[in-house]
Amino acid sequence: MKKILLVETKLFLRDWAGGLFTLLLPVGLVLGIGQIPDLRKADPNLGGERFVDAQLPATMILLSLLTAAFTMLPAVLATYREQGILRRMSTTPVHPARLLGAQLLLNLAVVAVGALAIVGSAWLVLGSDLPANPVGFVLVFLLGAAAMLALGLVIAGVAASGKSAPAFGSAAMFPLLFLAGMWIPREVMPDALRTVSDYSVVGPFVNALRDTWAGDWPELSHLAVITVGLALFTALAVRVFRWE
Repeated sequence: MKKILLVETKLFLRDWAGGLFTLLLPVGLVLGIGQIPDLRKADPNLGGERFVDAQLPATMILLSLLTAAFTMLPAVLATYREQGILRRMSTTPVHPARLLGAQLLLNLAVVAVGALAIVGSAWLVLGSDLPANPVGFVLVFLLGAAAMLALGLVIAGVAASGKSAPAFGSAAMFPLLFLAGMWIPREVMPDALRTVSDYSVVGPFVNALRDTWAGDWPELSHLAVITVGLALFTALAVRVFRWE
């Protein structure tokens, strides 16, 4: 497993453009959007907090997570299946599940670095707050990352090729970003749309992250929705993922 992870890491670093995009795009958006003066003022719609304090970095962490889980991971796995690599590995003592595990760990590491870069850059440049409940923040991040990576495996399972996988991922990613409040904060969404967001996994994920920024523990209802999503996506991934 260690050797496979090392090889996958070297391949990732060799084709560094995709990973760099996943890391730099959210950080650039945080720093760019954070320059808008009105977003650095207390917003009554957000309970008096500034948009740049928690809402902006939380949604950018979700963007980084979805970019890795919905485009990078499915593209690599679908390409491996398309080239017969997973099928050939299944005939050796090294089961392809180890390759799958290595890819999940590698992408989790990438999004963790991305989250640290987003929180750190917002704090240093914009004067944004740091999560006041770091333990809760890590818990929510890991739970949400697991759910989104499981959904990424579903996309890898249904994509016909490595080239089509990112298209499938993008088609799923942008509606979820909208429901999470990336363009319209959930607080000002119409009731019906906010109800959909409440059960979308990404909406509770962003809200739970914001709770940890405020020093609170995430609401149990938010954790429950994310956990149920993780269980459903994992079961679906087991059903649709194909080694060949």
